[in-house]
Amino acid sequence: MKMLKIWHLALRSKMKQKALKECNEYASKYAQCAAGKTISVVWHCRKQAKELNECLHQYTNDTIFEEMKKEYMAQQEGKGPVIV
Repeated sequence: MKMLKIWHLALRSKMKQKALKECNEYASKYAQCAAGKTISVVWHCRKQAKELNECLHQYTNDTIFEEMKKEYMAQQEGKGPVIV
């Protein structure tokens, strides 16, 4: 059971890395907006935060995770125990 949890965490991490790579443009815009701000970033950069979150959600949802699991399982088929 522990290996399954580690395997899921590794896939989730891979999914997040891909999302950040794909959404780099939005992350940069948000970072530029947030530079030099503290609490005001919440309302001042709301548009950029929303755009970033929408982009990230395209790559980090349950459907994408299930697809990644299926792909990984297909790759591991016939190789013995699943090790990430």
